Amino acid sequence: MRYITGSFIALLICLKSVTGAELVMFESPACEWCEAWDEEVGVVYAKTDEARIVPLRRMDIDDPRHGALARIRPVMYTPTFIVMDDGKEVGRILGYPGESHFWGLLDELISRMKPTVSGCLKTQTTSADSVKMTKC
Repeated sequence: MRYITGSFIALLICLKSVTGAELVMFESPACEWCEAWDEEVGVVYAKTDEARIVPLRRMDIDDPRHGALARIRPVMYTPTFIVMDDGKEVGRILGYPGESHFWGLLDELISRMKPTVSGCLKTQTTSADSVKMTKC
């Protein structure tokens, strides 16, 4: 079971809306690790806070890439998960290291995204594991 800290939830609330960010999953039909991800994470992903921040887009590894995806480094293995923010790669997860590791790695990539003003609060990272909320 996953536990999200209060400071991470605050960061999630203040990150960019889903229109500028996404999690792109590169997969292939014969990928056993893609199937494992589907069974362990894929069934719940759309219901998570992370999905509100980086909604999932699935792509076959062999499909042509357009737009911002045409400019990313090559994808060699499946699954590969790439967090994109405003058309730029924030980072990637190569392979599927298991459910708990996947969530931790994804949360790390999300924390690298630029926070923006949301309502009357904005985030300010004060250390590696601390986020401070301040008024606008």
